[in-house]
Amino acid sequence: MEQSIVGFDKDEEGDWMAVLSCGHTCHVRHNPPWFNRPWVESEAGRAQYLGTSLNCKKCEEPD
Repeated sequence: MEQSIVGFDKDEEGDWMAVLSCGHTCHVRHNPPWFNRPWVESEAGRAQYLGTSLNCKKCEEPD
């Protein structure tokens, strides 16, 4: 289910996570060559992704 990014936070290992409008989080790591997201490394880069959508796998899980 698509959810809007409302903020960013780091997990206990220092990896970036998007905070979604549903209240869940989704990792948005920059770990080339597997994950190429250099925008997550800067505050300005993260700011430009606020309001965009990500698929929330937790919302799709059965209760």
